[in-house]
Amino acid sequence: MVDIGGDRQPTLPEGFRIARLRRVTVRDLVYSVYERRLRASLAGKPTPKHVGVMCDGNRRWAREMGYVDPNDGHRVGAAKIKHLLAWCDQAGVGHVTLYLLATANLRRPARELDPLLQIIEDLASELAEEGNPWRLRMVGALDLLPAHHAVALKAAGERTRDRTGGAQVNMAVGYGGRQEIADAVRSLLHEHARSGGTIEELAEILDVEHIAEHLYTKGLPDPDLVIRTSGEQRLSDFLLWQSAHSEFYFCDANWPDFRRVDFLRALRSYANRQRRYGA
Repeated sequence: MVDIGGDRQPTLPEGFRIARLRRVTVRDLVYSVYERRLRASLAGKPTPKHVGVMCDGNRRWAREMGYVDPNDGHRVGAAKIKHLLAWCDQAGVGHVTLYLLATANLRRPARELDPLLQIIEDLASELAEEGNPWRLRMVGALDLLPAHHAVALKAAGERTRDRTGGAQVNMAVGYGGRQEIADAVRSLLHEHARSGGTIEELAEILDVEHIAEHLYTKGLPDPDLVIRTSGEQRLSDFLLWQSAHSEFYFCDANWPDFRRVDFLRALRSYANRQRRYGA
């Protein structure tokens, strides 16, 4: 169990510690063999270019692990993200979109929201540190966040804008799919008005590409695969427009317990599907 500022665990008798160590060693060996087989099964199979991840179940994990503060779950979940990005780089996934904070979450009490925003800001700053390969892009209505958090998130993205060595990581913060579509339409209307056009003229030419060009994710490929942890099977306002033809993979593990083998299983599931795009 991860120790986050908790009391020291009691010392176990020598026999118990040896037995536990043996169980851990055997389990790790089994997982290592299974992981190698999973990787081998993916050889030559299609890999998603863009993966969306709904990092769900952090608070539930904290409760199950006996932590009083649910933010301990968010902290462990934030640490897991760096592992995920390394797995994506190894698999050749070029774009990753992380659902970190929904617009609906902004209605939480300050005692819950403020620590979570700080955890997200710290994560962005860590990913932006020198030596990491990922290029960060903030997607969401950052103007809905407290100004100092919005400024810090934008600065983290700016520090990474020239990176090319790893995946582009889209951090969805203050994000809602409906809000994104509304903002896209609003931006499109303002743009058309500035050019001197009328509403009637816009109505005659408006198509889906016009709206797509004004989304937070403009210029990015739509997600091929969307992964959600914690056993929940719903979109929860995530990438509503972009996921029209995405494949979905639902994992029962809470986000802090998400392992490389879970990620590889998601890739295997994707590789074995026949994508028809509605045809």
